[in-house]
Amino acid sequence: MPIHETLKKSIPDAMRAHDEVRLRTLRSLVTLMTNEVVAKKRKPDEFLTDDEALAVLKRAANQRKDSIEQFEKASRLDLVEPEKAELALIETYLPALMSRDEIEVVVRAKMAELSVSSKTEAGKFTGIIMKELKGKADGVTVKMVVDNLLS
Repeated sequence: MPIHETLKKSIPDAMRAHDEVRLRTLRSLVTLMTNEVVAKKRKPDEFLTDDEALAVLKRAANQRKDSIEQFEKASRLDLVEPEKAELALIETYLPALMSRDEIEVVVRAKMAELSVSSKTEAGKFTGIIMKELKGKADGVTVKMVVDNLLS
């Protein structure tokens, strides 16, 4: 079952369980996904593909992370906890990301394959790696690994 449809069908379960955080998070995610469907000029009752849904989930997770960071800076710990709870729920729907060591193995193999050795090629090489690891690895981590290996 597609992610979008799974989220939509999970709402009644959250309502029955009286799980307010889960219900609020699921509703906001379904709303974001419906908005994405409409933005793609499709009917609101259609579902996103899993790739499209994952992009929406990643955006939502990043928004939560940013909110947590801002609330912590402002010493609003009362607002941090709900955001962390929502982020934890969103992350259950996201695929697990590769570890730094796993990324390093892929980067080293690709470096040998493409004969990349200079720092001047880092930007282009990072782009190639990101295409290969799309959705599997965090871009910041990939960039750090590439920079470390090319320095």
